[in-house]
Amino acid sequence: MAVKIRLKRTGMKKAPSYRVVVADARSPRDGRIIENIGWYNPRVEPSKIVIDEEKALRWLNNGAQPTDSVESLLKRAGILDRFLQEKAAKKTAAEA
Repeated sequence: MAVKIRLKRTGMKKAPSYRVVVADARSPRDGRIIENIGWYNPRVEPSKIVIDEEKALRWLNNGAQPTDSVESLLKRAGILDRFLQEKAAKKTAAEA
């Protein structure tokens, strides 16, 4: 089962906000989700990003693939850098 971390659109017409969710890659954009891990509001200045770091890291370690837009949000929140550092540390520990 391919699992993606992606955005689920919420809000009114022409006033979008998004939830950052973990979902099966085959389910529709606003369909069934596995877990809600945060939200993103692009309408405020600066845009507001709230992602549960612990949940996001757990899903990334379990092999969930972020979409391009979620990957940029994770970079802006600093979560992706932490994930890559932990991954590199595990790799060097395994080699030693």
